[in-house]
Amino acid sequence: MASFSFPITTTAFVILLLSLTSNVFNNSAAKHSHSSSVKGIKNPRLQKAYIALQAWKRVIYSDPNNFTSTWVGPSVCNYTGIYCAPFPNNTKLQVVAGIDLNHADIAGSLPEELGLLNDLALLHLNSNRFCGILPLSLSNLTLLHELDLSNNRFVGPFPNVVLSLPSLKFLDLRYNEFEGPLPPPLFSKDLDAIFVNNNRLTNVIPSNLGSSSASVVVFANNYFGGCLPPSIANFANTLEELLLTNTSLSGCLPPEVGFLYKLKVLDVSNNKLAGTIPYTIAGLAHLELLNLAHNMFSGTVPEGICVLPKLSNFTFSYNYFCEEQGICSNLTSKGIVYDDRRNCLPEKPLQRSKKECDAVDEHPIDCLAFHCGT
Repeated sequence: MASFSFPITTTAFVILLLSLTSNVFNNSAAKHSHSSSVKGIKNPRLQKAYIALQAWKRVIYSDPNNFTSTWVGPSVCNYTGIYCAPFPNNTKLQVVAGIDLNHADIAGSLPEELGLLNDLALLHLNSNRFCGILPLSLSNLTLLHELDLSNNRFVGPFPNVVLSLPSLKFLDLRYNEFEGPLPPPLFSKDLDAIFVNNNRLTNVIPSNLGSSSASVVVFANNYFGGCLPPSIANFANTLEELLLTNTSLSGCLPPEVGFLYKLKVLDVSNNKLAGTIPYTIAGLAHLELLNLAHNMFSGTVPEGICVLPKLSNFTFSYNYFCEEQGICSNLTSKGIVYDDRRNCLPEKPLQRSKKECDAVDEHPIDCLAFHCGT
């Protein structure tokens, strides 16, 4: 999966984010005061930033592109990857508002001193070799709006410290080595995007799914198992992309998925899902991509899905479907990219053997038997 990030291109962007979060500046300033002084820096906020960045530089062990070679001296706003902006309550006062080290290929860890950067609105560390666990001092970053730690080597249980960030809207933890369960409070936060794919996360997906307002949720390539909770329906007013590929999901796909009326992308491929396609999916008028491949679905591919007005890609290969209703048997005529191989469709090439298909027919699926709960 391609890396996804919001790169900082101008200082104006961080200024905008600072203005959006300026209502909590007064409280955070009092809470996280620091008395140390640094020679040559009169601004106390930049003094703290200098201390933090120098501490960080000391635990960077490889910097092949020399990103941190400019991290010398008191002018922290001139450091590569460091973005300053005016403090909202005093525009004559500069603060470190953003850090963008995306694709720097830096190896090292994150020191506790990063908690001194409590003016940060953005922290982007995508595609580096940072390792270890996240310092608890990150809880001091009360203005942090975007946190992108993807494509690194962080380890340990899910970093609960991110749950204490009151301004956080964008969370990207994918492609790391986090393990264990997802904490239910993650889905009680007011996040716009949640990326936790390609880790070592286990246990079931929490049953309080949908308590947040995210538009994109990516769980792919983890080891959750169990059922997709019916509470997914609570995402109805916001969710546009749901990616659950290769998460060891079992049971039946709950009909509540069809309540996600804004959904554009639904990918549940490479799981152990069984039963029929929920009829409610035929109501997803904005759906563009539907991937059901490599599961154990059976029954009929309903025409209601194939005539969805925006559907452009429909993959349902490597299942046990026995019939394609109406136009579903000729999706090429609608300009829809599709793959129906390795099913039990009698008139189509490259299907399963009669023996495989008969075995499924002899053991119909009872979705209630999975006890997926409510």
